[in-house]
Amino acid sequence: MGTEAVEIIQSNKMVDNCNKTDQQRENSFWYEEEIDDDLKWSFALNSVLHKGTSEYQDIILLDTKHFGKVLVIDGKMQSAEADEFVYHECLIHPALLCHPEPKTVFIMGGGEGFAARECLKHKRIDKVVMCDIDQEVVDFCRKYLTVNQEAFNHKKLDLVINDAKAELQDRNEKFDIIVGDLADPVEGGPCYQLYTKSFYEKILKPKLNNNGIFVTQAGPAGIYSHKMVFSSIFNTLRQVFKFVVAYAAHVPSFADTWGWVMASDHPLPIKADEMDKRIEERIDGELFYLNGASFISSTIMNKIVSQSLLTETHVYTEENARFVYGHGLAYRA
Repeated sequence: MGTEAVEIIQSNKMVDNCNKTDQQRENSFWYEEEIDDDLKWSFALNSVLHKGTSEYQDIILLDTKHFGKVLVIDGKMQSAEADEFVYHECLIHPALLCHPEPKTVFIMGGGEGFAARECLKHKRIDKVVMCDIDQEVVDFCRKYLTVNQEAFNHKKLDLVINDAKAELQDRNEKFDIIVGDLADPVEGGPCYQLYTKSFYEKILKPKLNNNGIFVTQAGPAGIYSHKMVFSSIFNTLRQVFKFVVAYAAHVPSFADTWGWVMASDHPLPIKADEMDKRIEERIDGELFYLNGASFISSTIMNKIVSQSLLTETHVYTEENARFVYGHGLAYRA
């Protein structure tokens, strides 16, 4: 994520609006996010619902014409109402379904409440700890993302406001599943240290139970974008855990394929029919995106990405970090 907040500004850019009236053009607001130096992604807004600034980041909630409510932090989209289930089902369920009997989950980040919501669909889960550093983001999401009210109020959820690194370090308990639902690693941002080899090795891994599984979001995984951080996170986890699985899916509102990485010291094999069976047995309610076949297919990368994963040598450290590009800008067209 960038350090610049999204703003609504008057734009003098030339836009091809031949089919619009002058009034329609005047009332057309757009969110624009820079994906690279010469690439932008934009979509129309109905309104800006809220803007705020916390100790750590700028927060904006947009009402978009195509994706519904969209949460933007430091100018980078975090989730969109229309398709957040793709990201969050892929983040949460594969690890919980690969584990033979998960009871406890620790979520790093996840202030929106979506990751906790997905964990709490698992009937056999006893406890979900959600640790986010930013009280204002959590309060903001509780107020405006009303779809997650049930998750925030669930008796099995332990909501902690703290730095995830410090919280894991100070806790005496261990967990079956640890989830990295963190913002993308950006230069100067609050999260990039939680993608490093030293963090995984010295702090996170010792907090996993026997058979424990770690899963993290790992940034863009498209043919042009996967070398930003995806391949590096994959290779870094290979230095720490014996078994590492990368997988990816297209998230429309992100305008790219997105990646996740799952890691354990115990094998992670699961067949499609076994995953479907566990979904039926363990999950209360319905999954909208993920099933056994879609997960298995998501672990099969195209030739370009798979070769990069195999040949990647970069190990993520505080001194030699990689970062995701971009900042956002909303403008009046």
